[in-house]
Amino acid sequence: MRPSGWSNSSAPYIRPRRDGEPDAWTEEAAQRGHAGTNELREVGEIPAPPDIARDLDLQGEQHVVVRRRIVLLDGAPIELADSYYPASIARDTPLAHPGKIRGGAVRLLAELGHRARKVEETVSARPATATERGLLKLDATDWVLVLRRVTRDSAGTPFESTVMTMVASGRELRYEHEEG
Repeated sequence: MRPSGWSNSSAPYIRPRRDGEPDAWTEEAAQRGHAGTNELREVGEIPAPPDIARDLDLQGEQHVVVRRRIVLLDGAPIELADSYYPASIARDTPLAHPGKIRGGAVRLLAELGHRARKVEETVSARPATATERGLLKLDATDWVLVLRRVTRDSAGTPFESTVMTMVASGRELRYEHEEG
């Protein structure tokens, strides 16, 4: 199953969820009559890749905690989502351990004092790599959309960098901004 004419909005994904409330992806897919799930592929502490170190304003040899997921729509892979957190924030928290996080990562981060106040997103398109083609079940000529999201707190400090590699076919990204 590929998203056909699927329009995504980022706003629900940066709002902490309440007790018993489904995660944003499960809710979004259900509203369209589909099953949205994800599988955790990897969790660990690693040296920050240069682009992630830049996103998170890390200096020197810093480490990050990464949570790599594969996002599924009706059981079919449609996105790879890799979220990175400074180890100083994520170490010794559920972010650094395999398994689901009660209420999700956004809620946990808010409980730890890191609530999204500014979000920067960059979108690009490129041919899928061999690894991406394998995980997303793409053909050799398929392209992907790459959305990079950097989330900052009220002090402007970045605390999360997420790189989402999406099946491009049938995908549309929608952005809304409302002055408050």
